[in-house]
Amino acid sequence: MTSTAFISHRDCQLHDMGSYHPECPERLTAISDHMIAQGLDSYFAYHDAPLASFEQLRRVHSAAHLERVKRASPELGIVHLDPDTAMNRHTWKAALRAAGAGVLAVDLVMAGEVQNAFCAVRPPGHHAERAAAMGFCFFNNIAVAAAHALEAHKLSRVAVIDFDVHHGNGTEDCFKGDQRVLMVSTFQHPFYPYSGTEKPASNMLNVPLSRDTDGEEFRNVVSELWMPRLREFQPEMILISAGFDAHYEDEMGGLRLLEKDYAWVTGQLTELADECAQRRIVSMLEGGYALSALARSVVAHLRVLADF
Repeated sequence: MTSTAFISHRDCQLHDMGSYHPECPERLTAISDHMIAQGLDSYFAYHDAPLASFEQLRRVHSAAHLERVKRASPELGIVHLDPDTAMNRHTWKAALRAAGAGVLAVDLVMAGEVQNAFCAVRPPGHHAERAAAMGFCFFNNIAVAAAHALEAHKLSRVAVIDFDVHHGNGTEDCFKGDQRVLMVSTFQHPFYPYSGTEKPASNMLNVPLSRDTDGEEFRNVVSELWMPRLREFQPEMILISAGFDAHYEDEMGGLRLLEKDYAWVTGQLTELADECAQRRIVSMLEGGYALSALARSVVAHLRVLADF
């Protein structure tokens, strides 16, 4: 059995928010090209992401939000929902694919077809709140996946881990107070979206990091704060908002992580999954805008997930 599924779709590369936008189609090309260059492309079970259904999206989003995004979809050109977040005629379908990838990943892992899955999708999701698109995000892909694990597969406890340079405000908005979900995160602070530090709910472990935080300090946070809380919670599935924009080469942020730090934290999470979650991990791409650093970091993450 191939241990790791790789889920993506060509539609995700057709979404385009305009020239020079950092969340660009080339992000996915950089990842696939580096996988081929490293000789890793034959080691995964590849799947096309399906379209998420309204029922699946409604578990974490309001009907009004879904209709608002659908109505905004243009036939030509680009329409901005906010200064950072824009749609072309392919965005609606790409966003449905991105959310659907997480649903499929959960299904594959729960069926035992693979141990874990990585979703190479865009647009990303962790800024999308229950009733609002923002920060390059339309639907909250990781929240849709987590809700699917809880509702369709009747899990009792799932953990969401977010190491993107930006706080996953949308994921927190979707699950604050839901004791079936433990979210642990690190993020640069103060920094967009300027959230995560004001009285978070009891099921949120948010650890703000100051600018120039390096891998050693990040690892200390994971070891001393994240892991004890996660082991106490005993998740039945681990979902990762895998943003790689905390890399020191990424000018979107000011943290100083390296590929080896992403490999290390992935190793910590696979050990936890072995202990309490029957090895179940679903990882979904979030940020990462320096293309070479993104590709190298994703491959480091994948090597640990696939155990090679």
